[in-house]
Amino acid sequence: MSVNNKIAPAQAAGTELKCTYKVGESEVTLTPGTVKKYLVSGRSELVSAQEIVMFINLCKYQHLNPFLREAYLIKYGENDPAQMVVGKSAFEARADRDERYQGYKAGVVVQRADKSIEYRPGTLVIPGETLVGGWCDVYVNGYKEPVHASVSLAEYNTGKSVWKSKPGTMIRKVAKAQALREAFPNAFSGMYVAEELGGSDEELPTQPVTQTDQPEVVQEEQPPQKKEETVIDVEPVEDVLDGSQFLI
Repeated sequence: MSVNNKIAPAQAAGTELKCTYKVGESEVTLTPGTVKKYLVSGRSELVSAQEIVMFINLCKYQHLNPFLREAYLIKYGENDPAQMVVGKSAFEARADRDERYQGYKAGVVVQRADKSIEYRPGTLVIPGETLVGGWCDVYVNGYKEPVHASVSLAEYNTGKSVWKSKPGTMIRKVAKAQALREAFPNAFSGMYVAEELGGSDEELPTQPVTQTDQPEVVQEEQPPQKKEETVIDVEPVEDVLDGSQFLI
């Protein structure tokens, strides 16, 4: 996704840079201070100004409301780039709004005991079989064939947390996200689910964000004012005795 990583300049001294846009019938206003204070999952102090601007532009470009958990800015490590992911509900709702969308089928790819490969609906893997990937078919009105995506488990599996306990569920979500993005590239440009980046939407907060107080205000630096010198004009006065001049 190509975006212009700029925020509207402050209108006056003492106001914070901000971006306002429409999401449906609602108006969303984001500022760097608001994002850092309320919308970062992980360690907000590690998020750079550039990452905040990129997140704001993603939300604006794709009309996402991060206060309703439609988008997340995630950062835990100082040396790791911030992750920007879209909530599962927002991803699915966007597909449902497209009139061409006719549904999907998704599942896992398993290797049976006899080494044959099966594309199986759902996430069932029985003992003796090996989970090797996930798949998804998205049906689009006007297309002769469904848009298909197959993904390898080895490419995404972190072996940690939910990936360790539910690998079939996780890899199926990755396949579904990729198939939807291929089927509707304009609607899903730049949008990724947590599972594609090694995380899980099950570990992300779902409660809507409420701003409990006013966001921090970024004050514009004012140039130092030059101190004006006071000049007093004094008229010369003639001495009445000898006519010589003095300044008093």
